[in-house]
Amino acid sequence: MGKLRLGVLASGRGSNLQSIMDAAAAGKIKAEVAAVISDNKDAFALERARKAGIPALHVNPKNFGSKDEYERAIIKLLKDHDVQLVCLAGYMRIVGKVILDAFPNRVINIHPALLPSFPGLHGQHQAWEYGVKYSGCTVHFVDEGMDTGPIIIQAVVPVFDDDTADTLAARILEQEHIIYPEAIGLLAEGRVKLNGRKVLVK
Repeated sequence: MGKLRLGVLASGRGSNLQSIMDAAAAGKIKAEVAAVISDNKDAFALERARKAGIPALHVNPKNFGSKDEYERAIIKLLKDHDVQLVCLAGYMRIVGKVILDAFPNRVINIHPALLPSFPGLHGQHQAWEYGVKYSGCTVHFVDEGMDTGPIIIQAVVPVFDDDTADTLAARILEQEHIIYPEAIGLLAEGRVKLNGRKVLVK
């Protein structure tokens, strides 16, 4: 069985992309990043991909008449690069039905909070502001809701009394870099089974 081919969608600095590329390069996961696509031409994620010799592609949403058209252009690039699993890594757009239909149960995301708590933007800040004692991060399948898809894996971090939103976010990010490649590894080995809302790991 060959390596699972990943297409990573990113909008920003791409630190989770880097953790995935590092895990793949070290042979820790049976996967390889086949293409990196960004809606932001200045995303550092594209630079990371270029440095690693991975196709780095910018698709400007403003060049399309509708979200569906934009997503069809992304699907074409993903298919052109034989992508089998789509990984969102700091991708600042809600993935629509067009991509989800093209890759059923093959789009995953990492969120910087323990879902279903604190979905949406700035999950770390939301958790810190709320005063929780524990927070963390979640890798989940993407569905048409906002961070509502079935949960694959989670990591928990304590929240300390002297934490700021930034120190908490940094502690969560360390765990993101561990569990995102781990989840991809489980999928690459065919160890993940979806049973309704529940994800079973063999």
